[in-house]
Amino acid sequence: MCGIVGAVAQRDVAEILVEGLRRLEYRGYDSAGVAVINDGELRTTRRVGKVQELSAALDDSPLVGGTGIAHTRWATHGEPSERNAHPHLSSGDIAVVHNGIIENHNKLREMLKGLGYAFTSDTDTEVICHLVHHELKSHDTLLTAVQATVKQLEGAYGTVVIDRTDSDRMIVARSGSPLVIGFGLGENFVASDQLALLPVTRSFAFLEEGDVAEVTRRTVSIFDIDGNAVEREVKESEVTHDAGDKGEYRHYMLKEIYEQPRAIAHTLEGRIASGTVLDSAFGENAAEFLKDIKHVQIIACGTSYHAGMAARYWLEDWAGVSCNVEIASEFRYRKSHMFPNSLLVTISQSGETADTLAALRLAKEMGYKATMTICNSPGSSLVRESDMAYMMKAGAEIGVASTKAFTVQLAGLLMLTAVVGRHNGMSEEMQAKITQSLQSMPAKVEQALGLDDAIAELAEDFADKHHALFLGRGDQYPIAMEGALKLKEISYIHAEAYASGELKHGPLALIDADMPVIVVAPNNELLEKLKSNVEEVRARGGLMYVFADVDAEFESDDTMKVIQVPHCDEFMAALIYTIPLQLLSYHVALIKGTDVDQPRNLAKSVTVE
Repeated sequence: MCGIVGAVAQRDVAEILVEGLRRLEYRGYDSAGVAVINDGELRTTRRVGKVQELSAALDDSPLVGGTGIAHTRWATHGEPSERNAHPHLSSGDIAVVHNGIIENHNKLREMLKGLGYAFTSDTDTEVICHLVHHELKSHDTLLTAVQATVKQLEGAYGTVVIDRTDSDRMIVARSGSPLVIGFGLGENFVASDQLALLPVTRSFAFLEEGDVAEVTRRTVSIFDIDGNAVEREVKESEVTHDAGDKGEYRHYMLKEIYEQPRAIAHTLEGRIASGTVLDSAFGENAAEFLKDIKHVQIIACGTSYHAGMAARYWLEDWAGVSCNVEIASEFRYRKSHMFPNSLLVTISQSGETADTLAALRLAKEMGYKATMTICNSPGSSLVRESDMAYMMKAGAEIGVASTKAFTVQLAGLLMLTAVVGRHNGMSEEMQAKITQSLQSMPAKVEQALGLDDAIAELAEDFADKHHALFLGRGDQYPIAMEGALKLKEISYIHAEAYASGELKHGPLALIDADMPVIVVAPNNELLEKLKSNVEEVRARGGLMYVFADVDAEFESDDTMKVIQVPHCDEFMAALIYTIPLQLLSYHVALIKGTDVDQPRNLAKSVTVE
């Protein structure tokens, strides 16, 4: 959520800043703004709504100047409005943009009011600019004033500060919210995501926790949490903004659904040899870290949590190790027991999910044998702070509702199951079956995408629906959970998922002709049990939509519409049955007329608690 872009250059930077914001739109936001220093004056433009609204305002009244900052805001404190949009100013001198939450903002606000500062917004961010302005009265430089300011802040922040009286520099500070510095020729940049800066540079340094940096046109000076000068490695980015063009597709989400065969093939590349998954798929020293693992603790949020839930079945059934899966925001606020020889696995597309990152730091203090992240963002905080990293290589995912990231996570977790299993006595035959399944996944996903037209027709039945129930058994239960999440995210239909064996323990009370029931039914050892659950729904007048294996012997009738899914083995069934549920949610959202790629109230990267 929230996007930051900043620049110090000889040329006018407003267009660079706005283009950077456009590249961060996928993160979710409700307003946007820019501030530029020109001839010793701070000029700002802020608008509610899309970046295009800000761009149009700048077309009418351009901002000229070589130093500026810009921001897309996702509301936490104060409603979406122009007065609450960033950048925020103090006395016309200091401008600030900020990602995160300042938890002691009320206390600071009262203190600053006592010093004579007037607040013009409801945000927590405004305390930062007034604090900097106040600290400048007793400090010689903007750098030292910001260093003094951040010592008073409690919470999370990625912030950039500029001063109209010192127009050649930006001060950047990071604690809990990511920031990256981009290096140019005679100009330098800062952003919350390197994607924002790819048009102007490919050389980046990631700030570490507690860093404060002074950025000018020709220099970058970085100081750690104790004020000591430090060097941060400058890397050439290999990231491409390959999702920036929808191409032939109507929405990014549909494009990313159809990119899944390629994304899965890409994640497997170089990680399987001689019919086995390589330990090195998970990092340089993975073989040593994974050798004696007897328990796996998975921590994630949202869609990534569902991927972890599916992997629990695999790790316990096939790898022979115990596994717990927990929502990151719950894990970090309760006492938990750590089992001997435990591996902690975090899962996050962005690598900056605030709750997941905090849970990782807590877990490291608890003494886990090793930590691993499954992540799509090189250089992200989770990658840098984990012992091992499985880089998903899914390509940039722009749609807020995750699709290809989820299936690539599943593929990575199945690979982890094979490796952990090998270190715990998994037979060579079982390893070979998993490897063969992994290698055939891209082709099977391609077959599943062939259901698109049939699912688009089926979706018409949901035009007047306001509720839906999803059912699955075994590792299909988390897939049902993910299907329900997708439907509610982008169509705003209330949807719930249940393990189908739980029907008689309450959910059957919901069944009537107005409650569509979506069932995932691969041909596995639980199929007959599932069929009994289907009959329970049928007996109570429910209308079912069953995504069933071609050999599962379901037939359509007045109470049940069956979509036949290509046959697949047990190792890939969870991944394959995800595809029709993604397509269903997409087509229902089209019918409902919602914003598919940027659903209301949601953000792609959740960097606040």
